[in-house]
Amino acid sequence: MSQSLRHSLFFLLVGAFSPILLAAQDQAAPITAVFYNVRNYLAMERRVDGEIVADAGKPAAEVEALVAALVDMRPDILGVCEIGDATFLADLQTRLKDKGIDLPNTLSIPDASGYNRNLALLTRFPIMADHSRADYTYTLEGTKLPFQRGVLDATIAVSPTYHLRYVGLHLKSKRDVPEGDESLMRLNEARLAREHIDTILSREPGANVIVMGDLNDLRIEPPIKTLQGSYGSDSYLTSLTLKDDLGFTWTHFWSYADSYSRFDYALYSKGLSGELLRDESKIYHWPDWDKASDHRPLLVKIRPVNK
Repeated sequence: MSQSLRHSLFFLLVGAFSPILLAAQDQAAPITAVFYNVRNYLAMERRVDGEIVADAGKPAAEVEALVAALVDMRPDILGVCEIGDATFLADLQTRLKDKGIDLPNTLSIPDASGYNRNLALLTRFPIMADHSRADYTYTLEGTKLPFQRGVLDATIAVSPTYHLRYVGLHLKSKRDVPEGDESLMRLNEARLAREHIDTILSREPGANVIVMGDLNDLRIEPPIKTLQGSYGSDSYLTSLTLKDDLGFTWTHFWSYADSYSRFDYALYSKGLSGELLRDESKIYHWPDWDKASDHRPLLVKIRPVNK
């Protein structure tokens, strides 16, 4: 058989089976990505039984409520913030595994501010590459300051043909600090994160990028707009509009101010848009949410087939 005839037969077969292959791809099982501010899952000064304890861990009742929610959500990819060192990350990982949620691959970056409220990632899929940066700095009123929690950035191999670029963030809180204006600190951190994302998308224009994090601001404020980028551009990050089962969009409750706000976001690149299952994504709510954290987790469903 001639080479040209073999090529013709090959393309005929591919054409005949293409609808079957595409149908099989479209049936790929969705994966679940969760982001959660786990509120001080670390050693810190706390009041325990009426006494101040210098290095007390997160109370058992809070941990149990948090783990129960995660078990119900069954994440394949779990991003968290405000978790302590490797001991606490391993503790969460073990508790989930004991409940049937095995997330063997982990990544974390240190909190440059020294408070040990770190960003971390746990996933059942291989982490192909770690692009995280904990060394970004900026200058504010003549003072050089660190991007406190940095940028957690991992390439996750969901399958041999589908890679997800996960970026985790926790921008400066609204708490006043002597180092500078908290709103300007948050804006500078957002700018640095945006520059990091621009680098990703300049090198991989069609990359499946999801940015999940506690951004500590409202979506109309400069840090969020800065992070999203130029509207209409190929590098713009769209905010996934998430709601709970009752239609509410808040993710954080500040008890001191009696204030409910949306501070936690899932932003996505143009390359990821076709794979998001919007109707199945939400803000997760359960009766004990306030026992676990002052935040509610984000749950995003993705069908891992490049569209």
